Amino acid sequence: MTGVTLTKAVKKYGDVQVIHDVDLSIDEGEFCVFVGPSGCGKSTLLRMIAGLEETSAGKIEIGTRDVTRMDAADRGVAMVFQTYALYPHMTVEENMGFGLRMTGHPRDEIQAKVAEASRILKLDDYLKRKPKALSGGQRQRVAIGRAIVRGPDVFLFDEPLSNLDAELRVDMRVEIARLHKKIGATMIYVTHDQVEAMTLADKIVVLRAGHVEQVGSPMQLYADPDNRFVAGFIGSPAMNFLAGTVAPGGTVSVPALGGQAVPAAVALPDEGAPVLVGLRPQHLQVAADPASPIRLDIRERLGGVAYDYLDAPTGERLIVETRGDEAIPEGAAVRLGFDPADALFFDGVSEARLR
Repeated sequence: MTGVTLTKAVKKYGDVQVIHDVDLSIDEGEFCVFVGPSGCGKSTLLRMIAGLEETSAGKIEIGTRDVTRMDAADRGVAMVFQTYALYPHMTVEENMGFGLRMTGHPRDEIQAKVAEASRILKLDDYLKRKPKALSGGQRQRVAIGRAIVRGPDVFLFDEPLSNLDAELRVDMRVEIARLHKKIGATMIYVTHDQVEAMTLADKIVVLRAGHVEQVGSPMQLYADPDNRFVAGFIGSPAMNFLAGTVAPGGTVSVPALGGQAVPAAVALPDEGAPVLVGLRPQHLQVAADPASPIRLDIRERLGGVAYDYLDAPTGERLIVETRGDEAIPEGAAVRLGFDPADALFFDGVSEARLR
């Protein structure tokens, strides 16, 4: 096992720069997830590590080796793609061992490595089947098995669950987490799904427009985001943001809450400056109040939890997580309650976190 280090990594296509001076250290045995919206550069960064995209400037190291200009085949990485890329005329066993056969490994060694990978991935009963006889989840496990038999220093996953239905995604997510625990290899995983990032990662790298916004453990990013983008991207449902202005006495006046002054135990800008107040859906409570201008628009019931979508008089939309069977009907006027200690504050211009 080895770690991965990127130093001022840059990617340009002609005059267009898509990856901007990325500095990143991924420890040996760590499960690191690149997450961000479509087009943020996460797959490009992964392909740079794999050697499938040329690095325009900066350095990439795997372990102690500088692999920046090294061919992909010599980097000691194995990649699992969004598409399974299995050979339809080969059996599961043949697909998993194909790479080793092409590099001239002995037959006994190939059989042993395929047998070990199939045991880890519970594919023993499918080794003689061809891909058309497998489910989507089984095909993806074969693709992962093909990576395992190569014995790479680093595993790279490029949105491997995107083609699976919701139930299979959950099952495969658990399988990948279990695989990491079993083999302890360094893994880098790309996804746009922050739930996958939160549940799988030791370390999350949040990307936006080719820039690293923040790096940290899932709960560090969830509880202590550096800016509005990270706060809104990490967490499901997303954080609510209400526009406010700095008021006297270290408070923020929030029009959506009827001008309520929210105490802020942080360093605020000058009085009158714009500030955003961030509140997680689970930190809000609702109660019926005919005098309130806030309306309960839609309630989504998911069994033990429900999500209330509220319309504020300012046009802002809020989501509140509730438990149990709430008696408040849709369309009713409600008031909001919350503990000010749960609120996060962001500069209204730069959107940086106020601390």
